[in-house]
Amino acid sequence: MTATFDPSFKDMVEECYFETVAEALDAGHSNLVAHKEGVTGAAMLLASMSEMEHEDAKAAIVALNLRPSQLTAG
Repeated sequence: MTATFDPSFKDMVEECYFETVAEALDAGHSNLVAHKEGVTGAAMLLASMSEMEHEDAKAAIVALNLRPSQLTAG
């Protein structure tokens, strides 16, 4: 199944991802753990705002190719 979502949600899920990543990094977690937490948090938000199942929402977030290293730009 292709995991796509309404483009109007993109900014919100990206913001959620980066906020979650920042919190995890501030708590002393590694980039990998922060990334996993960011994906999970953003997927939970996307699933709650759409008709997507959590696993489909998670795949859609992963497809955005977000990384903790992109946080420095924000």
